[in-house]
Amino acid sequence: MNQTASPSSAGAEPRRFALIPAAGVGARMGARIPKQYMAVAGKPMLHHALETFAAHPRIAHTFVVVSAGDGWIDELLTPELAQRATVLRVGGATRQESVFNGLVEMRAAAGDADWVLVHDAARPGLDAELIDRLLDALADDEVGGLLALPVVDTLKRASAEGRSEQTVPRAGLWAAQTPQMFRYALLRRALHEAAEQGRIGAITDDASAVEMLGLLPKLVEGSPRNLKVTLAQDAALAEFFLKG
Repeated sequence: MNQTASPSSAGAEPRRFALIPAAGVGARMGARIPKQYMAVAGKPMLHHALETFAAHPRIAHTFVVVSAGDGWIDELLTPELAQRATVLRVGGATRQESVFNGLVEMRAAAGDADWVLVHDAARPGLDAELIDRLLDALADDEVGGLLALPVVDTLKRASAEGRSEQTVPRAGLWAAQTPQMFRYALLRRALHEAAEQGRIGAITDDASAVEMLGLLPKLVEGSPRNLKVTLAQDAALAEFFLKG
């Protein structure tokens, strides 16, 4: 993609871009390589997400943010993927920094009103149906939103000694997933203001940055197959979903 192309003009239908922060090291997995490059169902985790976005007709282009010294991403990009995805070597120390740096770098391609779908590299179970569900639910939304799942388990608050001291009501609680979809200008402003106010550490996902502006992102029901691979046992479950 020519990143010098002009952003969509006023009045034009907003385009949809995918942004995948993939600069993490995956320390909790205890692996020799960053977890986004670990194989799940025969492919690196990141490759699954890249293929899904690249094949989707409603996604204009995909940007992948990696660290400057990433030595794996070039091997992952096939000629076909390279036509639909651009690698940005501007990864930061945190996920939030990587997302913000990616937004800055993709500015030449994206207009203020264009949508950005930020997706975790370690969620290989994303499929076209989930992307369509999110796009359709947020097409005319003033804020944007995210895939998420209603919490069904009983939740306990632990004491300092690791004992259950309180049962937390689960009514109205949702577990956030990705993609999280917001207008380019809104998301960039939300992350910038959080950093300026010294609140970037309180941000655990993109939606929380938007919430700090006083806005209410819409919750769109996701899927258990879209789980995030954080621990070794998560990889086995992700492979189960991907294989069948």
